[in-house]
Amino acid sequence: MKLAAIDIGSNAARLLITDVRMIKKNKPDFIKSNLIRVPLRLGFDVFENGEISPGKTAHILSTMKAYRHLLDAYGVERVKACATAAMRDAKNGAQIIEQIKKETGLDIEIISGDREAALIYESHVAENLTRDGSYLYIDVGGGSTELTCFTNGAMTFKRSFNIGTIRLLKQQVTEAQWEEMKGDIRNHIKGIKKITGIGSGGNINKVFSLSKRKEGRPLSLELLRDYYKEFSNMTLEERMSNYKLREDRADVIVPALLIYINVLKWVGAEEILVPKIGLADGLIQSLYEEIENVEM
Repeated sequence: MKLAAIDIGSNAARLLITDVRMIKKNKPDFIKSNLIRVPLRLGFDVFENGEISPGKTAHILSTMKAYRHLLDAYGVERVKACATAAMRDAKNGAQIIEQIKKETGLDIEIISGDREAALIYESHVAENLTRDGSYLYIDVGGGSTELTCFTNGAMTFKRSFNIGTIRLLKQQVTEAQWEEMKGDIRNHIKGIKKITGIGSGGNINKVFSLSKRKEGRPLSLELLRDYYKEFSNMTLEERMSNYKLREDRADVIVPALLIYINVLKWVGAEEILVPKIGLADGLIQSLYEEIENVEM
């Protein structure tokens, strides 16, 4: 069975196409066929002007039409699509979603921050980790950060904060918002002795690639601080040249690192796992479970 997920974020849109195969008894294998990312950068419009400009609207529509062609070319049977912080905050978000539906047939749901956190948790990464441990999913996007805590095999806390990389670049995050985030995290982790971070999002994936760590090995908080210090002391052009980063990664990687560092520091975590999962993976899992529940 071929399934697909579309995630329209504040920095980029992603199309994930996945083959689902029943290789092990009663347990599906999810095999990624393709991941196509387009840097729409909607947050640069929305978080400053409150709406998506005509130019970016045209870019979204052309991207969704391209995704529609790819879905047909790959023979995808079912697709689940959602939009997050930028589309949530845009005055014309619902209108654009309607236009996409009319021109491509794609149904896109604008989801809340809490729903986003829950879907990231759907990726089931923590199920493969120690059952008696405590883990904090940290998903950093352009418009928001989603946190989900997983203790002794159960989700104990999920929360979305309007602190994201593009908002930080635009200097739209106040000290009060940071304090609220810190207080909320500390209230919910009282009594938990040791927490390991699980990072998702394009920025932490890029840092992991740059670190040359083996798959499954964690990144230390100290290493994230080193990268943050190094990148902060470089110009955008130097980051792009020295680390072969695209411009749409080179600008947001610094505020992303700041968010990961702060959250890890506040929960007392010394390291973070980077399984290279994200919202699109959670959408695929959620879609598969919907199909299975209908067929049962």
